[in-house]
Amino acid sequence: MAHVVTGRTDSVVVVGAGLAGLSAALHLRGDGHEVTVVERLPHPGGLAGRLDLEGHRIDTGPTVLTMPELLDEALAAVGERLADRMELLPLHPAYRATFADGSALDVHTDAERMEQAVREFAGGREAAGYRELRSWLTRLYQVERERFIGANFDSPLDLLGRDLVALTRMGGFGSLAGAVGRFLRDERLRRVFTFQSLYAGVAPRHALAAYGVIAYMDTVAGVWFPRGGMRAVPQALADAAEAAGVRFHYGAEVVALERSGARVTAVRTAEGRVPCDAVVLATGPGQSARLLRGRARPVPPRWSPSAVVVHLSAARVADDLAHHTISFGEAWDRTFREIVGDGALMSDPSLLLTTPSLTDPGLAPAGRHLQYLLAPCPNLEAAPLRWDVLGPRYAEELVGELARRKLVPAAADVTGLSLATPDDWARAGQAAGTPFSLAHTFGQTGPFRPGNLPSRRGNVVLAGSGTTPGVGIPPVLISGRLAAQRLRSAQ
Repeated sequence: MAHVVTGRTDSVVVVGAGLAGLSAALHLRGDGHEVTVVERLPHPGGLAGRLDLEGHRIDTGPTVLTMPELLDEALAAVGERLADRMELLPLHPAYRATFADGSALDVHTDAERMEQAVREFAGGREAAGYRELRSWLTRLYQVERERFIGANFDSPLDLLGRDLVALTRMGGFGSLAGAVGRFLRDERLRRVFTFQSLYAGVAPRHALAAYGVIAYMDTVAGVWFPRGGMRAVPQALADAAEAAGVRFHYGAEVVALERSGARVTAVRTAEGRVPCDAVVLATGPGQSARLLRGRARPVPPRWSPSAVVVHLSAARVADDLAHHTISFGEAWDRTFREIVGDGALMSDPSLLLTTPSLTDPGLAPAGRHLQYLLAPCPNLEAAPLRWDVLGPRYAEELVGELARRKLVPAAADVTGLSLATPDDWARAGQAAGTPFSLAHTFGQTGPFRPGNLPSRRGNVVLAGSGTTPGVGIPPVLISGRLAAQRLRSAQ
């Protein structure tokens, strides 16, 4: 059984109202704790932020929602149901993938539709390989779900057991690119099922095959979009938590933790102090380290690549555009080498273009569409570029690339609304200017990732993408539940 915080934990302060903090608050409240959430922004969401410009309702954070059952789980902790708090719209297709040779593939989560799409795209042999890959991804998720993703770790020895044996036999500790390559020969299809490793901060050929679970989540389990935009997710969680008795203090940045010995006794903001029996820091690794005043890790952390995000208003959109459209450049291995190894911008970019107004027209004014263009880029440690100068010019280049690839009818059809670069992520408190936190290298995975219990003698627990299980909406929601489990000693 995983270690839990000793002593009183009746009153808990959660620092940060992002998805991890909100998940922790709901699970803690469901366990009977008195919970107060302190958030520096004027609204919930954290990195799942919001921005309203010229009638456009912009989501400034993640745009891909998978595994909504984890939202239901968090809400159920206080007796609520997801269906009563928000409307989720399934996306069909989950993605549309376009390639440098002019081909395109709609990525369906339905097995029959996807098999047929792959057959028409690349032939019967690849269709059979897809079926085998789908079974492998599903089994991979089943093996990892409880022990590797959904559990607290106190030691690498916690991994020992039947699931570890099963994962090893499945090739989970080999390369993701190699594992997918066993099933698919078509290079374009391999990209569809391995590009997700960029979320984990590692190139497919270097990523553990175990991270195929990310491909499972969006190519098998399905992709969703909440009516009203992604901001509806943190707002629904916060509303449910408040209805259950959780107190929220918005616009209050935590500046210090007051201590008595090894324990934190209060959280201090510029406006005052909030006494507590325990604390959940759901602030990201940079801010958490500052508040904890901890020692540096013996091995410097490796951070994931960052991203440039351009928010656009479009007068018209290209034909056959999906809610999420992934445009792969011809280069692939070189792209990852440039971003991760060389600290350079992509010479032949692969891009994600999201057009949420195709699903929810109310996100943009009448006659307009809202679009987000995401381009992976080096983080500030890999390349301390002058983004104040480079950013606007690079955004124009990316829009021009969209026009050349016919993903927008013409560059003149879109106007920029806002731009986010690594500098902006850094100003928001994200270490190395990346919203994707610590890379999921072997030494930063599972029990080797910074744990959520910094000290067994203390009463501080961590939640969020910088701790276990990792980066992405499903992992950070799980991290909130795992943090709450560390505080069950008084129950």
